[in-house]
Amino acid sequence: MEDDELEMLRRKRMQDLQQQQGQAAMAQDQERQYEAQKQAILRQILTPEARDRLANVKMAYPDVARMVEDQLIRLAQAGQITKPLDEPTLKQILRKVAPQKREISIERV
Repeated sequence: MEDDELEMLRRKRMQDLQQQQGQAAMAQDQERQYEAQKQAILRQILTPEARDRLANVKMAYPDVARMVEDQLIRLAQAGQITKPLDEPTLKQILRKVAPQKREISIERV
């Protein structure tokens, strides 16, 4: 009797684990699809040089790059970006959004 209950618990646990793995795989697929769509839109609205610049920023400041990407995509979807943005324009946008560097000064008394 105890062996049957133990076997049922094992099967139930195995089913739960398989279900969790399936949900995780679906979430990863959705994330990949979203990322692919995002990159396709960025290819349309940025010049190759601007995309390279954004990729470099993404390595140093992933949060800033993600925020700029999302903002650019929203603008493109709203029809406010009519031609591909070049690198100097992207640099201006990044300067406005990038974290400000603090000036550190040491005074000796």
